[in-house]
Amino acid sequence: MNFALILFILTVATGLFWIADRRRFAPERARRAQAALARFDAENRDALERGDSAVRETREALEAELTRQPWWLEYTAGLFPVILIVFLLRSFLFEPFRIPSGSMLPTLHIGDFILVNKFDYGVRLPVLNWKVIPTGSPERGDVVVFRYPMDTSVDFIKRIVAVPGDTIEYRDKVLYVNGVEQKQTNPRDWVDENTLITLNERDEALDDVNHLIAVDPRRPSWVPPQGILKKEPSCSYNERGFICKVPPGHYFGLGDNRDNSEDSRYWGFIPDENLVGKAIFIWANFSDMTRIGSFR
Repeated sequence: MNFALILFILTVATGLFWIADRRRFAPERARRAQAALARFDAENRDALERGDSAVRETREALEAELTRQPWWLEYTAGLFPVILIVFLLRSFLFEPFRIPSGSMLPTLHIGDFILVNKFDYGVRLPVLNWKVIPTGSPERGDVVVFRYPMDTSVDFIKRIVAVPGDTIEYRDKVLYVNGVEQKQTNPRDWVDENTLITLNERDEALDDVNHLIAVDPRRPSWVPPQGILKKEPSCSYNERGFICKVPPGHYFGLGDNRDNSEDSRYWGFIPDENLVGKAIFIWANFSDMTRIGSFR
C-alpha cells in the first residue's frame, strides 16, 4: 500500500468523523452544556450577579469541559483539517521526495530532499493518477519523478533526454537527439564521495538546459545485454551505445551519473501516465546543510 493511498484513506476516515461531529456529536454536547450551565446559573445567581471571579472561572471551566471533544474525536475529527490540507497540497501542488541513490550525481546527491511540482504535467486524480486537466508535458532537460515502469509502487527520478517522436542516440558517452550532438565541455575529475571513485564531470547542453553529468572512464558506452530488463522494439544496441525512437505518450530518461544509473536504457520508456511531477528545488540534506536551492 503506497503513501498516497494511506493518506487518502486517512482523509476520508477523519472526514467522516468530522462530519459526524459537526452534525451530531457537537450539537449534543452543546445541548448538554446549555442545560448544565442553566442549572449552574440558577444555583449561583447571586454570586454571578456580584461578579464573583471564582464562580465565573468555575462556570468557564465547566463550559469548556462539557463542550470539549472526547479523545477519540480529537484524534479523528480534530485532525481532519490538517490531514486534508496535507492531502490536497501533496496531491495537486507539491510532493517531497528523498534522493535514495547516486544515479543523478553530480546534480542531486544521496539524501537530498527535493520538492516535486505536481501540476506542471497535468492535474491528476490522487491514487488513480488519471490526468483530468492537461497543463503541460515534460521537456528535454527536465528532471522528473515518475513511477518505475517495472514496479509502479516505486518512485524513480531521472532527466528527460528525449520526448515523443525523438530519435535518441548515445554513442561513445555523447548524446545525439534527432541527429544533433548535445555538446559536452570542460571535462574535469570529480570524486564520488560515496564510492570514492574518480569520475569525469562534464557540462552538457541539452537544448537550452545546461547541466552537469558524470561519466566513468573505466566503463564502455555499450549496454550489457544481461542488464536489459525490457527490450523496446524501437531500440537497437551496439558496441558503442544505442539508438531509440521514442513512441507517442512516452519519454526517455537517463541519470546524470551516466555510467552508474539504471534508466531507460535498461527498462524502457517512461509512459506519460507514470509521471509524478517535475523536480524543482532542494530543500534539505541533513548530511550537508549547504545543499539548498534550485538546480538544473
